Amino acid sequence: MSDLTKEPAGEATETAADSGTDTVTETSADATTETETETAQAAAADAPQPAAVDPRLLVREAGFAGYLADFKRRVRGGELGSLPVVIGLIVIAIVFQIKNSSFLSADSLANIGVYTSGLGIMAVGIVFVLLLGEIDLSVGSVAGVGAAVWAVLSVTHGVNDWLAVLIAIATGVVIGVLHGFFFAKIGVPAFVVTLAGFLGWSGLQIWMMGKEGSINTPSGSLVENLTGYYFEDKGAAYGLAVVAVLAYAGSLLLDRKRRKAAELPSRPLSEILLRTGVVAVMAFVVAYVLNEPAGARGLPLALVLFLAVLVLADFVVRRTTYGRQIFAVGGNAEAARRAGINVNKIRISVFAISGMLAAFGGLFIASLSGGATKNLGSGNTLMNVIAAAVIGGTSLFGGRGKIWSALLGMLVIQSIQQGLNLLGMASEIQYMITGAVLLAAVVIDSVSRRTQKTAGRT
Repeated sequence: MSDLTKEPAGEATETAADSGTDTVTETSADATTETETETAQAAAADAPQPAAVDPRLLVREAGFAGYLADFKRRVRGGELGSLPVVIGLIVIAIVFQIKNSSFLSADSLANIGVYTSGLGIMAVGIVFVLLLGEIDLSVGSVAGVGAAVWAVLSVTHGVNDWLAVLIAIATGVVIGVLHGFFFAKIGVPAFVVTLAGFLGWSGLQIWMMGKEGSINTPSGSLVENLTGYYFEDKGAAYGLAVVAVLAYAGSLLLDRKRRKAAELPSRPLSEILLRTGVVAVMAFVVAYVLNEPAGARGLPLALVLFLAVLVLADFVVRRTTYGRQIFAVGGNAEAARRAGINVNKIRISVFAISGMLAAFGGLFIASLSGGATKNLGSGNTLMNVIAAAVIGGTSLFGGRGKIWSALLGMLVIQSIQQGLNLLGMASEIQYMITGAVLLAAVVIDSVSRRTQKTAGRT
């Protein structure tokens, strides 16, 4: 019995000993594995890490296929940009040209350019306001006051034409500052402030025009020439096209040089040449149409001034600290304030710009209508100006848009009006179509923002 008892005990002792040995061995092996893993991780951490690659660089390196893939990604993500407007302009041109072959004639294009200018300049001011996520309902009345100030000073009291124009524009600035003060400092909503301005400045305009209610534009005056003067020399239109193409190419090359110096992704020369070529074709085709056909009047001064305002405003918004601050305030005012931006200053200055450009645009309207009247700036002026900014791609929700959207939107509106006029359509049809286009633009903007949020973009 004792031997039988001892034998299992010995076996148990050996088994336990073997088990302990195995356990120690396994533990030791695990410890060795962990040590090796930690050593490998430490070595990997000390090794130089590959630099993060900007996705834009990958797109450009992939060439046309990369741009096509990026375009599809942007469309799926709701980043439509100016694509709907450009497609709309092409469709409008094709439809009206089929209906009436004179739609793309020199005279028709010149009319579109001239009638686009005044309201387009006013729309640039609205773009500034919309970038803040606000609205200015007083631009039509401010335009009327600006025209009335010029007419009373220049025509009635004989003040120098240039001085009268400057005072009229300065009046718009003062009105805009007043609107901005009540909005930024007092806290009155911009909608209410500018609605009150719409009513109040209309009354001031009627009072200034007196009993007669209108003052005709003198022949040969500065205001008359705003829309009545054409550069008949063919070199003017072609020269402007050359300047535009060179300026565009120069800006792209300068941007490429600046980004390469900062070791950032930059556009390859092939892309710059392609973009410049497209702009050159468009510019010289327009110059040819304005110059060459029989009966062509040449380059309108109004179009030159409008383009100058667009270029200057675009530079301010995209290339200056002030422009970036406007986007910051429009995107998130509280975050901009915490970042050290003077939000009240930005808001007041933006409404001052809107008032200035509204008064300047009012002078163009007076030039087209033959004088200042107590009704100048009323009717569908406000609707067209706001519609142009929104149709062109500026968001009603703030923080997103481009100055050039004023041009695109006005081209859409004026092209529709010009085409319907050639077809003999009544004005009420024009109103309905323009309203439908405006609604479509807002719907596209809303859907685009919703799609961007779904895709994880803001």
